[in-house]
Amino acid sequence: MLVLRFYASGSFMEVIGDTMGFDKSTVSRAVNRVTDALLANKDRFIKWPSQEEIARSKQNFFTRGGFPGVIGCVDGTHVRIQAPTEDEAVFVNRKGYHSINVQAICDHEGKFINIDARWPGSTHDSHIFRTSEVSIFLEGNHRGVEDGYLLGDSGYACSRFLITPYLHHANPSEEAFNAAHCRTRNTIERVFGWWKRRFHVLHSEIKMKPAKVCRIIGACAILHYTALSLKEEMKDDDAQDDNPAAHLTYCGPEDGRAIRNFITRTYF
Repeated sequence: MLVLRFYASGSFMEVIGDTMGFDKSTVSRAVNRVTDALLANKDRFIKWPSQEEIARSKQNFFTRGGFPGVIGCVDGTHVRIQAPTEDEAVFVNRKGYHSINVQAICDHEGKFINIDARWPGSTHDSHIFRTSEVSIFLEGNHRGVEDGYLLGDSGYACSRFLITPYLHHANPSEEAFNAAHCRTRNTIERVFGWWKRRFHVLHSEIKMKPAKVCRIIGACAILHYTALSLKEEMKDDDAQDDNPAAHLTYCGPEDGRAIRNFITRTYF
């Protein structure tokens, strides 16, 4: 209960201890132990979907946003931290404060199917994805359009398994493509909003070392999955992440351009 209060409120451990009748040291030990226990079971909850789950996501994403073949949406969000004593500069993001840049992929239900919470705030989204386990897995196993793809914004490289919008649409079909892409991809923005409202520790400045913050982020991701599985109500269905990652437009090669054009010609 101490740890859930900490995750949910983001209050100082001393305040939580005083409220519930425990020393600050007891609260600290509880946070460490419960966080470790949750992370030990991470692979049971946050995992790549099965073929059946992928088919269900494709259908639901298409019904909701009109974009075909989507298996998940990817984006980054910043979790604010106090200035660390080591490598302080690399944790300063483009908005000027210290943070962890968290990359997450969600399915149509808002559950995280992958999360990467180990990068300092200055790291670009495209680098995080390019070096992630998901990208390496898809590079070796993605066979084509029939396998589906992720949706990401223009901060990512367009590839055969990650489709980004047109930077400048040239005709009505490309404009319709971008509109459907935005409607569908906004799922991950809403998920970040829900997540941070449920676990306010992610919404405030976490006064811990970066390594501990990363572990708390992972634990909150697991509890988010659990809450959705138990159908815990989210009062604000239109919640958006008000602390998104600061995106840069990707300017590298667009290997997925032909697939993007194929989708546009076929569906839009």
